[in-house]
Amino acid sequence: MNTARLAALGLQNAELLVGETFPQLDGIVAAAEQAVLLFPATAGSCGTPAPGTGVDLLVVPDATWRKARGIVRANPVLEALPRLTLAQGTPSAYRIRKAPDPGAVSTVEAIARALQQLEPQGTFDALLAPFHVLVEQQIAAMGAETYRRNYW
Repeated sequence: MNTARLAALGLQNAELLVGETFPQLDGIVAAAEQAVLLFPATAGSCGTPAPGTGVDLLVVPDATWRKARGIVRANPVLEALPRLTLAQGTPSAYRIRKAPDPGAVSTVEAIARALQQLEPQGTFDALLAPFHVLVEQQIAAMGAETYRRNYW
């Protein structure tokens, strides 16, 4: 996704990196005042920074859980970052996927919640609008009966 499209979604300073290892992350993280990783905390990882504490870089690995853990392990700079843990919120709107945990959300929902947590004065609804359309289109494409049989 190009920078203009990310800006249209409310992500003016977003950068998309594609791959599994990112040597340029060392420089990106070093240039930030406070970088955090949107990823569940583990034993030994740093806790969540409070809103308004100067977080200026949010790093979000987007992959399956297994692959995302691999990306974090493959990039030592990510392992060293404090983790941003999300506050409990409404259930995921990603109704076409069964989650193992009732609090699980899609990556885009997690990003919107993280940004809202870090910037409570902001609004990130534009980020979720295409996601909601995608979910409705997929439900329509599979048909009501298939949706009811598999996802209700």
